[in-house]
Amino acid sequence: MAPPSGGAFTFVGGRQALSFTDACDPPLPPELINQIAAGEVIERPSSVVKELVENSLDAGATRVEVDIEQGGARLIRVRDDGCGIVPDELQLAVASHATSKIGSFDDLEHVASMGFRGEALASVSSVARFALTSRAQGQETAFRIEVDGGKMQAARPAQHPQGSSVEVRDLFYNVPARRKFLRAERTEFAHIDDLLKSLALARGSVEFRLSHNGKPVRILKAARDESAALQRVAEVLGEDFPAQSLRVDHAAAGLHLSGWVGLPTASRSQADSQYFYVNGRLVRDRVVAHAVRQAYADVLFHGRHPAFVLYLELDPAGVDVNVHPAKHEVRFREQRLVHDFLFRTLHEALAQTRAGQLGAFVQEPLAATPPAYAFASAPAPSTPSWPNAFSQSRLSLGVRDEPLADYAALLGETVPPSASLAFAANTPMPEAADGEAPPLGFAIAQLKSIYILAENAHGLVLVDMHAAHERITYEKLKTGRACSNLRSQLLLVPLNVSVSAKEAAAAEEHADALADWGLELSRSGPSGVVVRRIPALLEGADVAQLCRDVLGELAQHGSSRRLQEFENELLATMACHGSVRAGRRLTVPEMNALLREMEATERSGQCNHGRPTWTQLSLPELDRLFLRGR
Repeated sequence: MAPPSGGAFTFVGGRQALSFTDACDPPLPPELINQIAAGEVIERPSSVVKELVENSLDAGATRVEVDIEQGGARLIRVRDDGCGIVPDELQLAVASHATSKIGSFDDLEHVASMGFRGEALASVSSVARFALTSRAQGQETAFRIEVDGGKMQAARPAQHPQGSSVEVRDLFYNVPARRKFLRAERTEFAHIDDLLKSLALARGSVEFRLSHNGKPVRILKAARDESAALQRVAEVLGEDFPAQSLRVDHAAAGLHLSGWVGLPTASRSQADSQYFYVNGRLVRDRVVAHAVRQAYADVLFHGRHPAFVLYLELDPAGVDVNVHPAKHEVRFREQRLVHDFLFRTLHEALAQTRAGQLGAFVQEPLAATPPAYAFASAPAPSTPSWPNAFSQSRLSLGVRDEPLADYAALLGETVPPSASLAFAANTPMPEAADGEAPPLGFAIAQLKSIYILAENAHGLVLVDMHAAHERITYEKLKTGRACSNLRSQLLLVPLNVSVSAKEAAAAEEHADALADWGLELSRSGPSGVVVRRIPALLEGADVAQLCRDVLGELAQHGSSRRLQEFENELLATMACHGSVRAGRRLTVPEMNALLREMEATERSGQCNHGRPTWTQLSLPELDRLFLRGR
């Protein structure tokens, strides 16, 4: 039965039911179409600022000024000194889906500009009183057009220097339902301020100025060199960030990662200082977040979040930026390659940190040679040698070696001689001239049989001896694991595990990689796997849940470190029980030997649980503490 005229309703079994409208219904008016599009693009005043400032950056601006009134609800004005718009194209600039940034499908696959869809100005002008004034490069006169609720007026001459100014007044004045959902003025302006800071980090060569209700709030001068760029980072993330971060610069496989990553000891309770840019575009991506989280897994205290400013550059064809209305997300074509590159780069950068050292992780692009990671400062040798240093005759601490022996038995080996930390024999502490002392200096005392007090060229060093020894033992266990073949054991009764179809396919695809870790899985059906062999270290673990975790990561990211993380958790427990405990009295030579081991051990700035192992009190800090010189 045909629906009634208009096609609004039809009757099924005596009941009224909704149906599709007639094909003869007229299309929506352009004003309503733009308002619907504005609902996707314009969430709040900061969304308008984002679209306008990104247009300024695409126009080649070197200076951008943003004036805000009443948190953006009353006025948003963005001025720039970019290339401007010629008079004949002013009306096209406000037209829906009219853009000069792409002209073909090939351009869409190689997007290098911040904006490209051409719907931003049309959407903004449909929900506000809009004005655009622009003077193109080489033109003697500027022109201005105004749009009120989607109704455009004719362009007329105006006065304006080269560049463009966009004014957005009374945002959502014709959409009361949207306007009443705006937050307090202070809250909306805070979002604008945060947005402008993130854009300023992306374009260091551009000067940004922000004012609110006629008062200057933020001035970010253009950064011409790396020192100025780091100063801009400090203005955004805090003055302490440069001193608590590592410089990263590494290229491989067509990918280039640069920027700064915060030290684990400078972590935060919130993930509010994380800026990741893909070809200059700030993004929030699950692949990136997972790679960063795994890189910090071995050094970050639970519940804490790292701070970082990172720039990933790759061929625009390798990333799809057209997957989110506000362009906050991207999709990588080689997702696993990007994930592994980010993880390995950051993991190696953090591994190079040693107690008492701080430097920059820099790697020049290489062709076929494997990456060699190095600090700008001289790396610590495996066995540090200092003027008048201690002899290397060994003196055992007598710590418990049972966990180490248990681990060696799983590998089918005996405990290596270096498994437990050994210290130098009794030797007087050397007299070192200024600047000759090693990074952690020389021990002078032990406090409450817990902390080691040492003197270096900068002042006083405090070391948690158990945390430090725990990290040293842990790294040695991991090294021993990497050099040995992992034993596995055959299950007497194979274990059936129910998983999703996608996870079952991942088990089939990555069967060889899992077998290398001693985990033998085979697909038993559309949504099931059978576990036949497990690593010996996993005895007593919840194998079913572990398999689900591993296969879940493989299905989502193409790789998984869950087995290695689980094994590392066991090694960390063994290292904790096999390390020197608080309350143990150490001799001065033993303390000095522990300091030298810390300087030679990767990640020795934190223990296995992410707690700091040492801290420095400089002479100026001690002088301020005791009011010296006042």
